[in-house]
Amino acid sequence: MTGRFSGRTAVVTGGAAGIGAGIAQRLTAEGARVALWDRDEGALARSGAAHTVVLDVADSAAVHRAAADSAAALGKIDILVASAGITGPNHTVWDYPVEAWDKVIDVNLKGVFYCNRAVVPFMQSNGYGRIVNIASIAGKEGNPNASAYSASKAGVIGLTKSLGKELAATEIRVNCVTPAAVKTAIFEQMTQQQIDWMLSKIPIGRFGGIDEVTSLVCWLASEECSFSTGAVFDVSGGRATY
Repeated sequence: MTGRFSGRTAVVTGGAAGIGAGIAQRLTAEGARVALWDRDEGALARSGAAHTVVLDVADSAAVHRAAADSAAALGKIDILVASAGITGPNHTVWDYPVEAWDKVIDVNLKGVFYCNRAVVPFMQSNGYGRIVNIASIAGKEGNPNASAYSASKAGVIGLTKSLGKELAATEIRVNCVTPAAVKTAIFEQMTQQQIDWMLSKIPIGRFGGIDEVTSLVCWLASEECSFSTGAVFDVSGGRATY
């Protein structure tokens, strides 16, 4: 690995497992000092990260405090990767439990908003920043029996486009990625029927690898990503058509 993140600091939400953990490990290997925000206290303790915060991203006040704490611990915040998320249950819209819908929106959409909102002032004070929000192909296409997840990820795409335009005249770049299914522990929240349906939609014929998403995210988090902002980057095995 090169040291393209040498001297840089990063916050990765949902960084204790899955895609978030892979991204955090890659950033660290390439020289970044990384803070992990996650609900899993045990996994954070084992992570070896430069800074950790036990956090529910759906708690706006806690996110605000976490940003200040991580900025103090790391000296600044250069990069945010907003990876924390949940799938929610699989139901038709007319049978979807309201409480479950609210929880998915709280974590996946409002949580990303809280995290973006909290770190931008630190990036503005640095005169530099990279924000990468993890959306989903579901946010483009709308997966059946996953309306809350699909709607939340569509919201992340819209949020990314808005914030990217708001910060376009600065040195802060804001982009998102839209993976198709990547086999991680989040599959444990899904039915086998839903998993089989997702696989059937991927022309390459397999699920994505964490390293494949990580490679794209780390480019977007780097100085090399200088002329793209408010953009959506596909990593879906050929599933996306726009």
